[in-house]
Amino acid sequence: LRVFLTAFFANKVEHESKHCNGKMFQRPGSSPFDRVYTANQNCGHTYPTFLAVLWCAGLLCSQAPAAFAGLMYLFVRQKYFVGYLGERTQSTPGYLFGKRIILFLFLMSVAGILNYYLIFFFGSDFEMYIKTITSAISPLLLIP
Repeated sequence: LRVFLTAFFANKVEHESKHCNGKMFQRPGSSPFDRVYTANQNCGHTYPTFLAVLWCAGLLCSQAPAAFAGLMYLFVRQKYFVGYLGERTQSTPGYLFGKRIILFLFLMSVAGILNYYLIFFFGSDFEMYIKTITSAISPLLLIP
């Protein structure tokens, strides 16, 4: 449930940022301390969701692509944090990239759950196909 809620809020933030004039936008709190504190809070709020989907993707689907996506996510959050200290346009790429990585990990988790139920109900195991697909798709996360 937390993943869906976070995804909903992320889409709302992205939608509102696209409709806001970039030159007129000011972050709450003009001091550098306020920006650092807000960036820290934003990163801290997404961390539990990241851990949940990372754990599920690695456990239920494939460990190597999940670990790669996890490392990429940590790099992207650092980029978001540093970009947050500047203008709005500097943090947006890190935010969107992180959102895409969370989506990838979530889809890996869903694929692992679906495979479990296919094995349980029908006796069909697609684990090798899923691992091959996720291993092939994970390098595409490097494309900005």
